Amino acid sequence: MSELGKFLLFVGLFLILLGLLLTFMEKLPFGLGRLPGDIVIKKDGFTFYFPLATSIILSLLLSVVLTLLLSLLARK
Repeated sequence: MSELGKFLLFVGLFLILLGLLLTFMEKLPFGLGRLPGDIVIKKDGFTFYFPLATSIILSLLLSVVLTLLLSLLARK
């Protein structure tokens, strides 16, 4: 049962960090959300935004972080 508690703590901390990242994303210097490859279509009274490049980068980063986290948890 203690392993489940540790896992839930890691998930909670991850969600807090993700929430902070999303809250302050506009102020970050590396332009996450405004990368080349993000699709923006602006027409009269309509804006379509699809962050393709940002989604790919976040997916890769999350995959690496979760792989490392799970490998560390599996060693114990």
